[in-house]
Amino acid sequence: MSEWLDQLQNEIPALANAVRIEKILKGFSTDEKYRIYPDHGENQLLRVFKLDQWEQKTVEYEILETIQTLGVKASSPIELGMHQRLGIGYMILSYLEGEDARDVLAELSTDEQQKIGYNAGRELAKMHQLSAPPSISSWFDRCVPKHRKYVKAYHDSSLRINHTDKILDFIEQHLPYLKERPNRFLHDDFHVGNLIVHNRTYAGVIDFNRYDWGDPIHEFTKLAFFSRESSVPFCQGQIAGYFQKAGEIDSFWILYSVYTAGCACVVR
Repeated sequence: MSEWLDQLQNEIPALANAVRIEKILKGFSTDEKYRIYPDHGENQLLRVFKLDQWEQKTVEYEILETIQTLGVKASSPIELGMHQRLGIGYMILSYLEGEDARDVLAELSTDEQQKIGYNAGRELAKMHQLSAPPSISSWFDRCVPKHRKYVKAYHDSSLRINHTDKILDFIEQHLPYLKERPNRFLHDDFHVGNLIVHNRTYAGVIDFNRYDWGDPIHEFTKLAFFSRESSVPFCQGQIAGYFQKAGEIDSFWILYSVYTAGCACVVR
């Protein structure tokens, strides 16, 4: 174990009874992540980050506290703090036992995959009950300028994508659908790589560090780019579970198509 981690363990009471600390290498977060094995009780998760992220991490921690009151299955916040001498901040959470859904869905039956997706959708609907703070401008006012910036960057580059004109025309024609859309909490990385399955059932969602505020339907773009390649039944289940919990499907497919088309241009 590194020297700075020894210092952290010696100075943070919540880590004092750890008998083993294991670095987690999976994921794309800039945080360093460690699994904490205490001498008694349940395992914990330690996330370490640079102090210039303190404000963002404070909001993230508060969000984790809030969604616990909504009954969302996710890691429970235990402690948030900073170590000035080491120049780091840290977050201690409960550890969600299980495996990434991406790694296990293929081993499960179609019905099990769909049920996991269904429960994931219901959990996503719970999170989307959380409205954006008043200081966050409308989704339309933030999303459309970002789209225009991406289009300009595309035209300024040498990259060319087949049928770009049709894709961009479709998006442009349907931008009015983004007006008056709800401005809610977005996990913004809700896909099978961040969902935990334990004993063949949905256990919860992890990694909230990319959270945002906006239209809940934008969350579903991850089905197209990440979850679909692992399990179509999961994707079907997520949509069914979400709208069973959230209500009318309304203009879902138009909005889903607009957001997915926009992301496709960026991803490529």
